[in-house]
Amino acid sequence: MNMSVYRNSLLEHALHPGVECFSTLREAVLPYPVLQAHQTHSDNVAVVSDRSMVRDDLEGVDALVTGLRDFAIGVRTADCIPVLMFDPVRNVAAAVHSGWKGTVRMISSRTLEVMKERFGSDPSDVIACIGPGIGPDSFQVGPEVVGVFISAGFPESLVEDRGAKVPGTMEGGLHLDLWEANRWILERSGVLPVNISVCGIDTYSHNDMFYSARREGISCGRIINSIRII
Repeated sequence: MNMSVYRNSLLEHALHPGVECFSTLREAVLPYPVLQAHQTHSDNVAVVSDRSMVRDDLEGVDALVTGLRDFAIGVRTADCIPVLMFDPVRNVAAAVHSGWKGTVRMISSRTLEVMKERFGSDPSDVIACIGPGIGPDSFQVGPEVVGVFISAGFPESLVEDRGAKVPGTMEGGLHLDLWEANRWILERSGVLPVNISVCGIDTYSHNDMFYSARREGISCGRIINSIRII
């Protein structure tokens, strides 16, 4: 592995000594292969138990769970929220793609259910990191999106009305906090608050570091958020 490329191209997440986690910066070179799915903003979760699995085996999947050692799984994001999880008791890792649609569907909760069903994980043992994604200052939404979240049972405190919207900017309007929405899902699902970390990096405002679909359009590049049991 070219360590200079590795260190200069990846944002590493200190999750647990038993795993290696990172989110790539712009133009990054992956240090090793990372299995990714064909994501569709669903709440579908796949268990990766075969090292020969490839992306074509994972159509319509937005979260991966594995107990395989030395096998990296990951999700692609460009403003959506990546959630990386590890159960050090059962030695199980998960990578979750949670955009606003996946967040409404509570895909992180569904992933924890799969970890419990397939591996016997207890959510109170799970350590989670909410990685780089669009922050509340940049996630300006319409009332219809707010309505979907409130109807799904999310707390109103996740939404801030900043007054009159300034056209062409992120100033004013309704702003939704996807970071805290995902933290709320994890805590509601049994993950201990002390075991949840939020990266706090807004991909929209860091145009020199991260891709952002809202800023650049949906055809922009993607951040790879990876976790590997070591």
